[in-house]
Order: sequence, then C-alpha cells, then structure tokens
Amino acid sequence: MLDILPETSLVALVGLTGGIVLGLAARLGRLCTLGALEDLYYGGSAIRLRTWGIAVGIAIISTYSLSALGFIELKATIYLSLAWNPLASIFGGLMFGYGMALAGSCGYGALARLGGGDIRAFIIVIVMGLSAYITISGPLAYVRIWAFGAEIPALNPPSVPTTISQLFNLPIYLTGITIGLLIFVGSVASGAMWRARTSVLWGILVGLSITSAWVGTQWVATYGFEELPVVSHTFAAPIGESMIYLMTASGNSISFATGSVLGVLLGALAGSLIKGHFRWEACDDPRELRRQILGAMLMGIGSVIALGCSVGQGLSAFSVLAFSAPITMTCTMIGAAIGLRQLIYGFGTVS
Repeated sequence: MLDILPETSLVALVGLTGGIVLGLAARLGRLCTLGALEDLYYGGSAIRLRTWGIAVGIAIISTYSLSALGFIELKATIYLSLAWNPLASIFGGLMFGYGMALAGSCGYGALARLGGGDIRAFIIVIVMGLSAYITISGPLAYVRIWAFGAEIPALNPPSVPTTISQLFNLPIYLTGITIGLLIFVGSVASGAMWRARTSVLWGILVGLSITSAWVGTQWVATYGFEELPVVSHTFAAPIGESMIYLMTASGNSISFATGSVLGVLLGALAGSLIKGHFRWEACDDPRELRRQILGAMLMGIGSVIALGCSVGQGLSAFSVLAFSAPITMTCTMIGAAIGLRQLIYGFGTVS
C-alpha cells in the first residue's frame, strides 16, 4: 500500500473512511452531542445519550483489544503522551459546552448539518476552525500558555487502566476491556434501547470508526518513513487545518484531519439524500446568527484548551481511557446545561 499511495494520502483515506461513517451516523442515526443532552434534560429520553455510551464502550473494548495484539501503541496517542492538565479540562470543557449550546451544535454536528444543506452551519464551521487556530498558534496562544502552561510530555500515561494497574497490579489491557464492557452493558441495558436497535447499531459503528483511525494511523506511522502522528477523530483544530489546506494545497500535504472533515461532510450529504432531508437553509434572524458566532468562537477556543471537542474527548480520548475524557465531558455537559437554560428560560440573555 505504501508503494501505491503517499503516506499522507493513506492517513487521509483512513480519516475519510471513518468520517463517512460518522457523517452517516449523524444523519441516519441521529448521533449528536447537544441533541442527546437536550433529549436528556428536556425530552425525558436517554436513547441518544445511551447510543453515545455504546459508541464509547465499543471504542474502548476494540482499542484495548487491538492494543493488546500490538496494533495500537497507546502511549503514542496525543491523549496519553502529554501530561494531563485538570484545570484545562475543566475550563475548556465548560467553555466548549456553553458555546455548543449557544451555537446549537458542536463542530461535528455543524459539519453534519452543513452536509445537509444548512448554510448557518457553514458560519459555525468557519468561525470555530478559525478560533481554534487563533488559540493554537495565533494571538490567543500566548494567553492560553500563560493561563494553563505549555504542554509537556507525560512521565506515565495519564489513563485509568495504567493507574489501576500500578495500584493493584492488574493487567492494563484487561482492565481497559473490562471498563469498556461495563460502559457498553450499562448503556445497552434498557428496554428503550432494545426497541431502538438501529441506534445500537450506529453506536457500534461509530465506536469502531474511532478505533479504525487509531489502527490505520498507527500502521502508517509504524511502516512508513514520515513521522506522522497516531490520531483519531476530533473536530475543532482539524477544521482549521482543513481550511489551511484548502488555501495552501499546492504547497501543503493532505492529512488525516482533512480526510476526516471531508468524510463527515460526504457522509452527512449521503445520509440527508437517503432520508430526503437535504435542503438549503439560511439564517433570517441576525440575533440568532450573532449567538451562533459567539458559540462557535467559544467552542473553538474551549476545544483547544481542553485538547479536544465532544468527539475528540468524548470518543477518541475516552477510547484510550484518558483521565481528561470523563472530566472534560462532565464539564461539557454542565456548560451545555447552563447555556440551554439561558436560552430557554433566560437569566441574562445572549441576544
């Protein structure tokens, strides 16, 4: 395979394949972080949240199983190679969740909506990607480093199985698989989920798409000649990276991130056409647009501080059971709850 395609094209193909599955899951399986929280808080339904839990459980089980077989080097992933910053997880998660509520979707959801013809989502995607890169290497990078410090290599992988293994002398891989099984069983053990078997299927497919990214990029990193990172799906900085690639393609290389973003767009487009839901939509209320722009800015900044969005931390980081994942996602849920309450009931409205 390395003789046929450049290594950068291979990792982009890996990202494209998984991204298509994620895009289809958003449109056909109704996978959406904010939608799941809205259903839970105000709709009395936990089906979409349980679908997310199924995806998390499958991602953990498959990631740790394949790592035990030598297909994934967990320490090479960004979530376990860098020291965990609890303050960044808390602050970034709260900011991302609040921004997600204001914008009406996360970065992944905005890409899926854009694939269905929603022009409002185009604004969210552009602003979020731009804000992320302003925070990574632009003017806000100085503020970020001043407030939270520079990223430093981890002495020990900051993961739950590693810590349990050190404390109780238990096998790391068996511990990880057991935790994944508990999450999966806890998520699927519901009469409502048994009746919503399509949701279970999409949860499984999404979890496998996260693991397939780890495996694919690990294979290229192991057998290729270029120093490419071992990554999985996330949708904040990769949106900005894709924007840069579109502007500099003649002197730049395609990446996993670009393939992943394009895959979600294509998968969402296909899903919306299959369901007959594709239609062009635009914003006719400037106050709504202003709120969405503010939310997108907060999401871009918050996701960089927290080292991942609702997919990056909520699925990819969770798949390796990084310490950051449950903390960031809990804070994201709290931030989203605050934002949704503000939009529905008020207490100092954003207009």
